[in-house]
Amino acid sequence: MKRILLFLAFAGLVGCSSGDDSDGGNQGKDSFDRQAMLINWADNIIIPAYENYTEKLATLNAQAEVFVTTPDESNLNNVRVAWLEAYRAFQYVGMYEIGKAEELKLHSYSNIYPTQVDGNAVDADGINQNIASGSYDLTALSNIDEQGFPALDYMLHGIAETDTEIVNLYLNGSNYKTYLTDLSVRLKSLADAVLADWKGTYRDNFINNKGNTATSSTNKLVNDFIYHFEKNLRAGKIGIPAGVFSGGTILPEKVEGYYRNDVSKLLLLDAIDAANDFFNGRAFASGVEGASLKSYLEYLNDIQEGNNLALLINVQFSAAKNMADQLSESISAQVQSDNSVALNVYDELQRNVVYFKVDMLSAMSINVDYVDADGD
Repeated sequence: MKRILLFLAFAGLVGCSSGDDSDGGNQGKDSFDRQAMLINWADNIIIPAYENYTEKLATLNAQAEVFVTTPDESNLNNVRVAWLEAYRAFQYVGMYEIGKAEELKLHSYSNIYPTQVDGNAVDADGINQNIASGSYDLTALSNIDEQGFPALDYMLHGIAETDTEIVNLYLNGSNYKTYLTDLSVRLKSLADAVLADWKGTYRDNFINNKGNTATSSTNKLVNDFIYHFEKNLRAGKIGIPAGVFSGGTILPEKVEGYYRNDVSKLLLLDAIDAANDFFNGRAFASGVEGASLKSYLEYLNDIQEGNNLALLINVQFSAAKNMADQLSESISAQVQSDNSVALNVYDELQRNVVYFKVDMLSAMSINVDYVDADGD
């Protein structure tokens, strides 16, 4: 599913202006303080989330270094723990595909899963070829599927049947050690570059680009948020494995953490929480709410189904979270044992897609800047 920028101009959703975004542009139908919202997003949510993410990746790098220096089962377990903690932290930054993250394709290089797919069978031919040759370029698009958290999942859980066999591969093969190290370092280098940009000039550019045009910060990030919720969260984490986009044929191999296979529910719940926090403007560290999409909708007093749209969206977040709690720890196992639970989770998430993509964007006079062809 590839994003295609269109910048549509529907008559009923006109929100663009020929003015300079930096001075506010055309604020549309309202005078809501978008800059206050942008400041809250940047200073209290996005930058702290990236700081946490880079810290988790630093721990992952350190544990990977210890393991490749002294491969044993204890050190293998330590790097696995660090991998999962960093993977969970990624759920809180993966939606912000703007600025340097967009330029570097942070999400794609970090979390295309499963690692490799040939028909319905998961394999890792690309990774194995890179390990065998010892020659590869992880910055190349041709290697986008051979890296990130899914590749580390394979390297830590999937390259052999038992922990003893995995450790022996690292004991006897320097190329395994090098590749594991390179994957870990690559993740951190990408995250460090994005965080440095936010802490450099990008933060001020972001908060000052406060207008209501196709290229303003609010319009771009709101579209990124909805795209992430629709495609990466609703479809990628649950809809695709549950067979929503394959004519009802379940695809249990197409989940996050496939080789570990008991963390896909956890990562889904983290992603729902991260999206919920962003919508409500909750500070990453304290949880205190600031200017947000919720407060924007409350200001607009947009009424849908007899209630303020912000309330409906939060009720739906709770419904989706409660339904997701009923999943097996392994979504792979869930879709094979009782797929109806996974389909119910998808349906609850889909209701918020409609609230976001149709009702919220209309209320805020923001145009959708992407289309897709997955039939939803």
